[in-house]
Amino acid sequence: MKVDLATSPDVAALAAADADKAKHVGGRIKAIRTARRISLRQLADMVGTTASFISQLERNLSGASASTLMRIAAALDLGINDLFEQTEGGFHKVLTRGDRPLLPISNGCRKTLLSRRPIHEFEVYSGDFDVGGSTGNDAYTHGGKHEMFVVLKGTVELTLADERFIMNEGDSIEYATSTPHRTANIGKTPAQVLWIIAPPTSGAAELNRYTPGQGSQPGEPN
Repeated sequence: MKVDLATSPDVAALAAADADKAKHVGGRIKAIRTARRISLRQLADMVGTTASFISQLERNLSGASASTLMRIAAALDLGINDLFEQTEGGFHKVLTRGDRPLLPISNGCRKTLLSRRPIHEFEVYSGDFDVGGSTGNDAYTHGGKHEMFVVLKGTVELTLADERFIMNEGDSIEYATSTPHRTANIGKTPAQVLWIIAPPTSGAAELNRYTPGQGSQPGEPN
């Protein structure tokens, strides 16, 4: 489906961005590009412009149209708003448990995102499992990156291809994200785990599924 840039909500939001936010766009593009290990020429080829233009944009020596910024965001696998978001009150900011972006509870598991967008070097997710909860009936894969799995609470069974591991609080294991994996809470109490992935495998479409967190976690009262 062809998007009408003139009426796109993203472009409308972009046009409404104030000058203070806009002046940081170049630096954010450079930070994200270098974190993703994308060269100036590679990004320029993906966007359909020149390395010289991208360099000038990153140094705030030139501006860019809304359509060009949308293409840059898409090339970096981001939403357009990710180029403008800034952390208020300094670079560091606490993400409270109740504010974590989350997916709806499925199969007795609630998965929340701990990393702040735009995600750079790695991404971190927390999984809270009801007794008997799991990541689903089938194992899954995502890309060919590196993943660390840590059990924070409870007893879970981690399946990696044809291997099965019974893991308790404090246990951890590493594997390739291309290995089919599945997690299930086999204990008598709720369980909690962490997934740490580097470099990130989730794109904007996947991350956009996570909505601002509200309410209780599995095993907690409403």
